Amino acid sequence: MDLDNLKSLWNKEDVSETPEISTERQKEIHLPLERIRKNMRNEFWSTAILLPLVLIAIWFFPIPFRFKLYIEVLVASMALITGFFFSKFFKLYKEISNPTLGTLDSLKDLFHQFELNKQYYLSFYLSFVPFFVCEMIIVIESIPYTHQYTNEYLTLIFLGSVAFGLIMVYFLGTLWFKYFYGKYIDKIKNLVEEMKMD
Repeated sequence: MDLDNLKSLWNKEDVSETPEISTERQKEIHLPLERIRKNMRNEFWSTAILLPLVLIAIWFFPIPFRFKLYIEVLVASMALITGFFFSKFFKLYKEISNPTLGTLDSLKDLFHQFELNKQYYLSFYLSFVPFFVCEMIIVIESIPYTHQYTNEYLTLIFLGSVAFGLIMVYFLGTLWFKYFYGKYIDKIKNLVEEMKMD
């Protein structure tokens, strides 16, 4: 093949075009995206209602004022961190509602956003580890000291509770993400893979 033929082939090829997604496929992709959006809304509103209720409920527990204050400060700090992460989730929520998801490239960008938000989600759960440890310290410190609770016994309770709590946070966070978001992301990935083969 000579140089002139190569040049003409090069000029004919338009690399700016991206494959369009058919209307039927867009509808198939829209269903899991709408489920993700619905779950994001539900998670936001349940958290927005739950955190103030927890702050109010703490005042009805019969514990000393200083421990109530410590727990209130911890829960308020958790609310700030939750607000930060929800601001990140909101960006994905807006991206999902974007009507210009008509090309494979736009879906690739969306998958990148999903991957980022999965990392945010895991970071969100990990950010609660210090709060959980602090709350366990407060609970242990609020137990009235008697001779039946030795230091070794309290240490075992503390370490066992922290270990159990951290394992539960990890597994519940992973299951939560997989159930409410992961299975729908996988459906979209499968649809995109089918489109690539067409």
